[in-house]
Amino acid sequence: MTVHNQAKLGEIYETVIMPGDPFRAQYIAENYLEDVKLVNSLRCNFCYSGSYKGKKVSVMSSGMGMPSMGIYSYELYKFYNVNNIIRIGTCGSFTEDTKINDLILVNGSYTHGNFANEMSNKDIHFVESSKELNLKIEDCANRNGIKIKKENMLCTEYFDVYLDDFNKFLEKIPKEYNLKGSEMEAFALFYTAKELNKNASCLLTVVDSHFEENIVSPEDRQNSLNDMIKLALESV
Repeated sequence: MTVHNQAKLGEIYETVIMPGDPFRAQYIAENYLEDVKLVNSLRCNFCYSGSYKGKKVSVMSSGMGMPSMGIYSYELYKFYNVNNIIRIGTCGSFTEDTKINDLILVNGSYTHGNFANEMSNKDIHFVESSKELNLKIEDCANRNGIKIKKENMLCTEYFDVYLDDFNKFLEKIPKEYNLKGSEMEAFALFYTAKELNKNASCLLTVVDSHFEENIVSPEDRQNSLNDMIKLALESV
């Protein structure tokens, strides 16, 4: 147990699927898992453990932003013997070739922030996901006919939809990383995994774009999210 997690050692399994939203964790547990048990509800940050096609797996929400992801991923790796975390979430696109409803497997994450400096006194702003885990997800996508794009993404400390000047925001992004869009948790997850010699991957569904005015219907959004959920679980 930790101050943020009431689960007992052994109640959270080796592999964790990690959405940001606690109610998405609940949705996954209730619709995809068998023999489900709620093992944490502190701060309403739900964690469920069960099985998917006979394989033990846990599903826990991370909350929003790098600080929240940093806390929960660190505790899972350090105190609960978790080896693999697959973040599943949503993102925005700021490139024309990354479309709404695209499913992104994140290669690497860049941040302007100082998460690495604060955690381990290192001036690091780009970190890659786990190649081994990504290869398993990619292979699973191919076998299940799920189309994915492998991209680098920006991890922000501020919700870019609310920016005063989006063009100035784009000017500050390093071009050498070929970043396709933004989300808010992956850098903290990847960096924590690297520091603790663990595995981390991230799957993202594009739900908004600065180049498209399409409004994603609730049905389309849910279907695209279901593809992402299925891919994460099948990869387990």
